[in-house]
Formats: sequence, structure tokens, C-alpha cells
Amino acid sequence: MSVIAFKMLFFSNSIGFCGDLSRRPNIVLILADDLGYGDLGCYGCPDIKTPNTDRLAKQGVRLRNFYANGPECTPTRTAFMTGRYQQRVGGMECALGLGNVGRYDDAIRLREKNELGLPVAENTLVRLLKTLGYLTGIIGKWHLGYDAKFLPGRHGFDYAFGPLGGGVDYFHHTEPGGEHVLMLNDKPVRRDGYLTDLITDEAAKFIQRSKEKPFFLYVPYTAPHHPYQGLGDKKNKPVTAKDASKGSREKYREMVERLDQGVGKILQALDDARVADKTLVIFSSDNGGWHHARNAPFRGIKGGLFEGGVRVPCIVRWPGIVAAGKENDAVGITMDLTASIARVGGANLKDQRFDGVDILDYLAKNAPVPSRPLFWRARRGTETWWAVRDGTLKYVAQHNGERKDEHLFDLARDVGETENLLMTRPDDATRMRRLLAEWEKEVRAAR
Repeated sequence: MSVIAFKMLFFSNSIGFCGDLSRRPNIVLILADDLGYGDLGCYGCPDIKTPNTDRLAKQGVRLRNFYANGPECTPTRTAFMTGRYQQRVGGMECALGLGNVGRYDDAIRLREKNELGLPVAENTLVRLLKTLGYLTGIIGKWHLGYDAKFLPGRHGFDYAFGPLGGGVDYFHHTEPGGEHVLMLNDKPVRRDGYLTDLITDEAAKFIQRSKEKPFFLYVPYTAPHHPYQGLGDKKNKPVTAKDASKGSREKYREMVERLDQGVGKILQALDDARVADKTLVIFSSDNGGWHHARNAPFRGIKGGLFEGGVRVPCIVRWPGIVAAGKENDAVGITMDLTASIARVGGANLKDQRFDGVDILDYLAKNAPVPSRPLFWRARRGTETWWAVRDGTLKYVAQHNGERKDEHLFDLARDVGETENLLMTRPDDATRMRRLLAEWEKEVRAAR
């Protein structure tokens, strides 16, 4: 089908590619783990070479105002799978602790009931795509539950390979403490090799064997999440919890560059399978960077709700649909990708309960994304962060015991969040607090 005919079909059908399966695009989402906003060449990085991701940006659109749903991995992944704020699920506002540990009161409560994880009934996206005729695969990090009832196969994935949890040794495939977590179709598996490369190779194989039918491939890499291990850093024993976060910018650079090489091999696999021209490719990160990352020009790191903790790169390539070589300042968030992917796959969004908007539809039409407030809440131990962005204003609050900090910023003129406007714009601060309070009532978890 010609590009013109493809575009006509797209714009004439607001619910996606219903009907002929051959007309539906393949969908590949590549998700980095703890990648800083400024750690790609196309986002201004001066010391890390990322030619493949940069090429993806030249072939698509690079979003400059895109956010993760949370400042850690589990919350963002929950939001992506459900298309909704992760707070609606319960217990998923913090990264699951190594070995299936709850890290704040609600998560601890659910863990005691063996309910800490993403319930199958909540996973809207994969179930939708399956019913629409897609082959579904996840190759990479899960981190949405360790118990059998929460594993990827139960969520509708036809093929699943990767580690269950976080902080995985790149060679021994264990979490700090020795627990082996590498799985193949929900069963333990042993593989030799550097984890980033194993994920890349499995992704390329999935593309090759799935090319005759529309497929959804989710590739959540573990890189560049700690432990900070490059290709030549294999030890006789797995990394310990004490040493897992030790590293350097140089080692981090090596890990990001290996990740970028993996992106290149996945793109090459699409070319080799002759499906690149009908495949939507999205690249993003689950949250901002941590130690050794570059979140410039933003303040803060992973775990917090300043921009550096949640502003992430996002690149979209869709030949013939999304204009190539563009930059876009539309404000988006992870769960917007869910709504977009569902619609692209043929779902009627009017039948869904998504909190996100179909951001790809606006990008394809070169239309502005409607303004709406975006909300965050992150919990760990006794500490809670809140944030809301409405227009260019952003309110951030942090409570830990008796300590309470509040901030109000105007991102239009202070993207580094250096000038606290709380005292000079009290009416705006009150309005933002009210928005947060109303949102918290609306997203209260049922379980």
C-alpha cells in the first residue's frame, strides 16, 4: 500500500486499523531503565555516543516535554500496562523491593496477603492487542510481580523473556543477594551472556519469526540501571547489595552505548524482516537517571519529582504517518503511549477507561495536544512526594515525618526549578494543591 493510501486510511478511521490485519502496523516499544534525559546525543549529551538512537530521532519526532508516570520503574510500568494512573491499582507507587518486598504501608499490606503485583484484570493493553489479532512479546525487565499469578504469561504475552525484578547482575542474572530471576515464558532459565545483549538478540529473533502477522513487542531493557557493569566486568560471583550501586560515569557511558547498539540491531532486524516501513517504533525511559546519569538541564534525580526524576526522552518513528526529523514540545506522559498503541492496534478508545490521551494522533495530525493537568505521587517508607503540572506551572511537595517542603515553579522561564514562587503566587499554589487533592480522591485504589 502506498504512503498516501496508508495516510488516508489512518485519518479516515479514528479507531485505528480495524478490519484487514495486514494493514495494521507492528508496534515496538523500547524502554530504557534509569536513562537520564540528557544522556542521548539527540538530547544534547556531550560524552556518550548514541548514533542509533540519534538516527531514530532523525527518522521520527523527538518529544521535549515528555514525562514518566513515576520516578521509579514499577509505577511507570504499571501505568503503561494499564493506561491509567498507577495509584488506581494500589501498592504499585514504589519499585517492588528485591525478592518481592513492599516498601511502603500499602505495598507491605498487599505483600502480606500475597497480592503485591499487577493484577491480570488491570492489564488492559496486552489483552486488547491480543483480542485484535496481535502477537505479543515482552523481552526484558518485568518488575510487576514475582508470584505466579502476576507473571507475563498470565497477562497475555505470547512470548516472555527477561528478569522478573530489578538491579539484576548483567552476567549472573541474579538480584543482589543471589536470587536468580531470569525467566523464559514464566519459568526459570539459564543463559550465558551479557543481559543487554541477550535482550537484544531475543528481540531480533522475535521480530524475524513474527513478521507475517502484526506484532506488539515490548523491550524493557535493564540498562543503564545499576549494577554498573560493562561488557568486560564479569566476576566469579554475583554483585552484592553493598556493591550494586558503585560505579562511574565512564562505566555508565559504556552501558548506554551498548544499549544504543542494541537499538541499532533491533532496527536492523525490522529492516531485514522487511517490516520497518509498517512498524511504529517508540523509545523512552521509565524514569529519570540516578547516579552517574545526566538529567541536564533539569534539577533532581530518580526517586524524586523534580523534573530530573520524571522528565524523560521519548522518540517516535512511524514512516509515512509521523513527520521525520521534527521536535515537538507537546506535554505527554507514559500512559499516553498506552492509549495511542491501543488505538493504532484497532481498539475503540471510547470503550476504554484510559487516563492517557492518544498523543500519536495529535503528532500525526501536527495538532496541539489539549492542555490538561498531570499528576504524580511517589511513596517509599515514610516519605511521600506529590507533584502536579498544569500549563507551565508545576507544584512539588515532599513530606517525610515532620519535614514538609513545598515548591511552585514556572517551567516556561525556570526549567531548572531554581526559583520557588510559593510565597509570591499564593493563589496559584492554592489552586494546585486543590487540583492534587481532587485527583487523589478520584484515583483512590479499590483493593
